[in-house]
Amino acid sequence: MASSVAPLAETQIDETMALGLRPGTYARGTETVDAILKAAHDVLIEEGASAFTIRRIAAASGMKVGNVSYHFPRKEMLIKIMLDELLESYDKLLESEVRQPGVSPEERLRLMIVLCLDDIAGKRTTRLFTELWALANHNAFIADRVRAFYQKVQDFIGEAVTALNPALSPDQVHTLALYISASMEGSTPFLGFEKPWAAKMPQFTALAADALVMLAKSIKPEQIAGRT
Repeated sequence: MASSVAPLAETQIDETMALGLRPGTYARGTETVDAILKAAHDVLIEEGASAFTIRRIAAASGMKVGNVSYHFPRKEMLIKIMLDELLESYDKLLESEVRQPGVSPEERLRLMIVLCLDDIAGKRTTRLFTELWALANHNAFIADRVRAFYQKVQDFIGEAVTALNPALSPDQVHTLALYISASMEGSTPFLGFEKPWAAKMPQFTALAADALVMLAKSIKPEQIAGRT
């Protein structure tokens, strides 16, 4: 396996140190690091938050604990990278599917809602975020990373809302984007992968896309301001 790795970027070191975590060394694309990240991802999805330990990840990757902890001294670092890479993948998906010339603001928001709900219906997202929420309940660092992830998701939604309803202030846009995001994420325990009403996700998606787009188009600034 590859043994040479690049150090953390300076900003990553500062962020990690500020939260009381000793930075390790990692570089994506090296065989060792990629194997560790895949094992961490699989453990969290297949075995859950209670199994998400450096020791269990080492066993799942076929490595010694010391090899894993050299690159990732704390499991929190693995969570940070997983969420950063998810955001990057979502951003690329939006670039290829949503942020295209000729796509109207209304259709952009509709596509975004459909993409998000289709993603929630999948095994990876249903299980990954359920376990991340569980970890966030007891870990301030992970809670902060999850919050930052959803802030970015809300920013993505806010782009479409701003174009669709320019009368809204930035704070009102965020409030509406938060509502849309929460409405979609709230479907996870009911309609996500292998959840009780998973078979109804297509109908839910159609209803949500129509209702949330209509809300974004028609809501007036005073309707949001009166409820903040």
